[in-house]
Amino acid sequence: MTVTVSLYQGPELAGDVHANLTALDDAARNAAAAGASILVTPEMSVSGYDIGDLVLERAEPFDGPIFEKVSTIARSHGLAIVYGYPERSRSTLGGEVVFNAVQVVDASGRSVARYRKTHLFGELDRAHFTPGSELLVQFDFGGLRCGLLTCYDVEFPETVRAHADAGTQWLIVPTGLMTPFEIIATHVVPTRAYESQLFVTYVNRCGTEASLTYCGLTCAVAPSGTDLARAGAHEQLLTVDLDPAELLRSRAVNTHLDDRRHDLYRTVLDPTGPSRSEQETDR
Repeated sequence: MTVTVSLYQGPELAGDVHANLTALDDAARNAAAAGASILVTPEMSVSGYDIGDLVLERAEPFDGPIFEKVSTIARSHGLAIVYGYPERSRSTLGGEVVFNAVQVVDASGRSVARYRKTHLFGELDRAHFTPGSELLVQFDFGGLRCGLLTCYDVEFPETVRAHADAGTQWLIVPTGLMTPFEIIATHVVPTRAYESQLFVTYVNRCGTEASLTYCGLTCAVAPSGTDLARAGAHEQLLTVDLDPAELLRSRAVNTHLDDRRHDLYRTVLDPTGPSRSEQETDR
């Protein structure tokens, strides 16, 4: 069975939390009308991203008022929602920290996964956020094992390969990609999908926010590295079907995951230890 997914590149005119939630509600309504069972939105989609110290004002616990509203929207339209927000949490040292977070709410309004961005991008992130410490956050949806990353995370091949090794079949990546880095959306993301043999949905912001101009180019990419759908520069809702059978067909032809030389990689990761072939030669 295929999974019908809507990818919301918007809102183009980012506003306060209420305005952004209203835009999310509209997108959920349109996604449900298009037959989608899940809606994916961009990085920091509810709060805004390049908003300076407003990030700290708008941050709240994972189960705070933003979650309650998104939960209501999900139940109202009968579909799961992936959304980005600033998560306020208590640190292990007793103070408060804020994470660049993504949460998944199912159609019943229940939280099923929460990911905190692990690779922070420049001062835009580091000035306000604490990096997350858990890379592999997964959940099951529509017969696919899903994983979460955020924006800059996907630009590191190790992160995507770690997901592939952990069984992720569909990687969901909310992002806030700005110009002049369009190459990430057009070349790097398809490469990640191909080299690790999984579906990637990369859902970007659009329009201008403070100092940033977001480049759009939201896409759904197949394990073959080909686009299943791609947006332009402006607000848009894409709806696409992900077919698990396509993943099986691609992995049968493109056997990179099975053909890796783990015995050689081990010596790179641990130069002090002998490789398997060296151990066999010593015998």
